[in-house]
Amino acid sequence: MAEPGKGVTAGKLAINVQKRLTRAQEKVLQKLGKADETRDTVFEEMVANFNKQMTEGTKLQKDLKSYLVAVKTMHEASRRLQDCLADMYEPEWFGKEEMDAMAEDSDTLWLDYHQSLADKSVACMDTYLTQFPDIKARIAKRDRKMVDFDSARHHFSSLQKGKKKDEAKIAKPAALLEMAAPSWAQGLISAHQVAQTNLSFNQAEEELGRAQRIFEELNVELQDELPSLWDNRVGVYVNTFQSLAGNQEKFHREMGKLSQNLNDIMTKLEEQRQFKKDGTAAEKTGDDAKSEEANHSESASSAPKSAVTNGSEGDLPPGFVCKVKAIHDYAATDGDELELKMGDAVLVLAFDNPDEQDDGWLLGVKESHWVQSKDISAKGVFPENFTQKV
Repeated sequence: MAEPGKGVTAGKLAINVQKRLTRAQEKVLQKLGKADETRDTVFEEMVANFNKQMTEGTKLQKDLKSYLVAVKTMHEASRRLQDCLADMYEPEWFGKEEMDAMAEDSDTLWLDYHQSLADKSVACMDTYLTQFPDIKARIAKRDRKMVDFDSARHHFSSLQKGKKKDEAKIAKPAALLEMAAPSWAQGLISAHQVAQTNLSFNQAEEELGRAQRIFEELNVELQDELPSLWDNRVGVYVNTFQSLAGNQEKFHREMGKLSQNLNDIMTKLEEQRQFKKDGTAAEKTGDDAKSEEANHSESASSAPKSAVTNGSEGDLPPGFVCKVKAIHDYAATDGDELELKMGDAVLVLAFDNPDEQDDGWLLGVKESHWVQSKDISAKGVFPENFTQKV
């Protein structure tokens, strides 16, 4: 037995030990069938629901926290991918600044998503589960007090049944005392024994009343709380998963936009690469054509006039570098820019001064205007990534 500590007297320790011994004895008698046990099937069903509710809530809380860890892990993986892309993305490639800004937006979106889940769904479950330990402790206390009540009830019943026997036992020694004790003392001894019997009986009755009162107070409180707690689980689950679903929907919607932006940047980067590749090939072809034209001119000077008139003509009018087609609408924002509608064909011109050409911009005139007027005065600049080579 532990030594009495501060505020704990030896008497209290003895009382507690005696209570545990009495409860243990009562449980043994009940298991052996020698003592009946107070049973409440409705309350037992409530406790079964409570245990199920606590188990399910604890599992949900655990899984939500695991989901939160997974979100954080995905955030870190996404950040590493964005950092990798940013490190190898060369400055002259299309959309470098847009891509960097998109990486920052993605990081912020992940952080907000993680925080929203922690503040709403997980916090909701944490608050919900805080009430279970106290109720569980009170259920255990109610079970102990029920054993105390049964023990007190059985003790009182046994005293009540044996009262007459005890009175007979008291009367018999009194007859013997008549021969050994003075007559004046015989009545006092008998009265004392009867008083002792009545005192034990009254104490047992008081103990039974006290045990019953404590048990019933706990029992009534729990019978009110447990059904209410069982019904409240529906609202808790609704709030938790509505919050979870709302945060998921918002996150994936915004992330979908960023993903589409990234896809567009990659598409235009490939178009830029292909255009430069085709432009280099066109320049080489143009040089070869000029050489061939020079040779043709030399031979044509000695050839008949009809041979020159009936020469072969290229797909592009003279002076144009290539032809492109608009794949997006472009609204001009300056007087020297060319307004484009998706599907417009544009004949590309070389800049008079190459230094005037900005990266990602081309100079040209709409093919429809050229066909009608053969005039390049309506030329203008336009973004290269809004078109593709024909």
